[in-house]
Parts: sequence; C-alpha cells; structure tokens
Amino acid sequence: MARKYFGTDGIRGQSNTFPMTPDLAMRVGIAVGTIFRRNDHARRVVIGKDTRLSGYMLENALVAGFTAAGLNVYLLGPIPTPAVAMLTRSLRADVGVMISASHNPYADNGIKLFGPDGYKMSDEIEARIEALVDRQDFYPQLARANEIGRASRVEGDIYRYIEFVKRTLPRDVTLHGLRVVVDCANGAAYKAAPTALWELGADVVTIGAEPNGLNINKECGSTYPKTLQAKVHEVRADIGIALDGDADRVIIVDEKGNIIDGDQLMAVIVGNMADDGALKGNGLVATVMSNLGLERHLNSKGLELARTKVGDRYVVEHMRQHGHNVGGEQSGHIVLSDFGTTGDGLVAALQILAAVKRAGKPVSEVCRKFEPVPQLLRNVRIQAGAAPLENGNVKKAIADAEAELKGRGRLVIRPSGTEPLIRVMAEGDDPAQVERVVSGLIDVISSVRDAA
Repeated sequence: MARKYFGTDGIRGQSNTFPMTPDLAMRVGIAVGTIFRRNDHARRVVIGKDTRLSGYMLENALVAGFTAAGLNVYLLGPIPTPAVAMLTRSLRADVGVMISASHNPYADNGIKLFGPDGYKMSDEIEARIEALVDRQDFYPQLARANEIGRASRVEGDIYRYIEFVKRTLPRDVTLHGLRVVVDCANGAAYKAAPTALWELGADVVTIGAEPNGLNINKECGSTYPKTLQAKVHEVRADIGIALDGDADRVIIVDEKGNIIDGDQLMAVIVGNMADDGALKGNGLVATVMSNLGLERHLNSKGLELARTKVGDRYVVEHMRQHGHNVGGEQSGHIVLSDFGTTGDGLVAALQILAAVKRAGKPVSEVCRKFEPVPQLLRNVRIQAGAAPLENGNVKKAIADAEAELKGRGRLVIRPSGTEPLIRVMAEGDDPAQVERVVSGLIDVISSVRDAA
C-alpha cells in the first residue's frame, strides 16, 4: 500500500504547501506523541533543524503537537541530522525529530523521525503515524490537562556532538599540517564542522557558513561543488569537504579540484577497515545506484557489495540485519555503524582524512580506488500519482533494454521517493550503448506520460 505522507526519507515538500504545512506538522507531533506516550519511557522528544526560514514555523507546530500529546520537548536549534540521532540516545529521549529537506533548496522542508535507539523509524511505525494523522476523531488523542508537556530550549548540546565527532578520528592521527576547505552549505553544520576540524589541528578555510534562512544549498554544498573546487584552487588546499544542508552526506574535492563521490569514499573506508581487521560483513551495503566499478573493485579484493533500494534507511536496515558496519550511497550518505546510526558527513570525512594522513600521499592518489563504469542518469517528470511504469509498452521497453545490457552493464528505473519523477539510470562499458538505452527509455516513458 502506497504511503500518503512519508517518502524514502521522512515527509518532504514545499513549505506552506501540503504536506509541509503547520497543520500537518502539528498532527504529526500529536500522532507520534500518541504512539510513544503509551510506552513506559521518559516521554521526551528532541527537535533539531537546519537553517531554512520555514524551520521556525514547523518547529513551533511540532512543539504544539508533541506537548498536546503529553511529551516534553527539548529544542536543539540548528544542528546536523546525525547529531539529532546521537542526542536522541544520549538524552534518553523517546523520539528525535530533524526538520530538514537535506540537499533541497530553501523553499522545501521536511520532517525526519528517529526512534529511541537513534535509528530512523520503520515503515510499520510510519504507517501507524499516517493512520493517526488522518483520523477524524482527532481530539481524543490529546493528553489530559494535567499531562500536557513542557518545552525548553537546550543550549550547548552541539558541543556534545562536536566532542563525539572528534573521538571518531583514530588516536594516532592528527590533522596538523593539512589545509582543509570545508563547505557547510549554509546549513546545519555551519558551526560544528569548522570547529571540530580546527580543534583536531587542521588549518581550516570555511565557506558556506553564513546562513540567512534563504541560502541553504544555494550554489554551495555537496550538490554544487563548483564553489568548493574554486576555493581549493584559490587557497591551495590539500582537500575540500562539502556537506549538504543537514550534514548527513559528504563529497570530497582533491587537491587538483577533482570531485570524489560516495562510491570512491566507501571504497577507501572499507579497504582500510579490512586491512585493520575491523570490517564486518565482508564488504559493504550500498544502493542500486552505486557504480558497477565499485562492485568490481570490491570483488577483486575478495569483498562483497550488497545492494538495496534507494534510501539510506534501507541501507541501514540491511546493515543491521546482516551484520555490516559500513554502508552508504553514491551521493555521499555514508553510515559507519561503529560510530552512529545514520549517515554522518563529518564523521565520514574524518575517516578519509585519517586515510590521507596515514598514507602520506595526496588525496588524489588515496581516494581514486577504481575507474567508474560510464553511468548515465536522467529524469522524466510526471504527474503526481501517475504510474507510467505499469504501462505495457514501458514494461516491454525495460525488458528489451535489460536484455541489451545483460552481462555488460546495469539498468535501474525507479520512481523518485521525494519528487514526481521517474529516474532512469544505465551503466556499462560502452558509453554509446548506455546513451542509446537511456534515450530510448526516456522516449517511451515520455510518450506514455503525454498520452495519459
């Protein structure tokens, strides 16, 4: 059954447009509070946010909902998503909430939910939340007058996160002698990332650290690395680190200005952990979007690549079920379960910095582990609710494309979990073949869409 509000990473949409309205946020707070109020826990929730203007509005609406449901609320202010996951456990809260649309523009926003263990909530709990949100007899869910919760703003907990991050750097490594440019995307890590890197000894040049509510991810951050590339060249830095708006993903720029994506970063981390005897699960977990070159590289080392559907929550679920301690996405979500329960761009970056320092070589050498297989990704915009992938002509075209690529590449076609898009990705050793396959599928899907 399709979910009405939740996508691959919480609830997301344009601010002040359904479902990202104060009314729905309040209802979500009441629904979540109702579910967790029944547990014999502390009845407390922590709420963090990134730097979007709409964060104030949604924060207040959620506070109203949670307190009305009888939970006490602790407001963390602007803070990275992984910090919310960590503090949910540290503060023994029942629920953690991050108000963020991650790498999306400022006009969007979202609500990510974490359980008391710091992991994102399961599909089952999200389905229960949706059922409660849509109930007509809404008011019986509210707490009695003497059980209404309280709200307070917590100061200084960002420094708990900074100290936690610093402890993930191996003790035998210092960042002294490294010039690091960090792009905070004018987002949630604008304080934490530069502080942690400087305290660990790096010579830090900071960009994207002047949020004004409207400039998050705007021509900066992991989805727009051009600004970071230019700054690395300008200051002759050893490495550039680009985070996204809520700092749960990272992209690296080497000393030459080349971009290093999440697949290469995972290859570095897994290789080092395997050499140290610290790797669990004999490989890593990634999504169907990770490059075939990564899979071939791991296989050449006797390691395995387990694939899941897109979404870091599904990566984490597989990691937990099968005993892996490394997983992530090509986009730069990297989950290191020895340290945390969700993607953490800053923690992942520190593991790369440790690898660079130990190797004593430039980033361009340390972080180029395999040659990527040519990969092409294109999107087809569709009407909300449309399902062109169910069309017979589209199914046949997909089957034909898979047959053409068999043994020489891969094909992935999927609806976006956050936007009304069909994503078409193909990869293979023959770029011309990949282009032909993707273009043909785009034409078929578009014709079905236009005829609907």
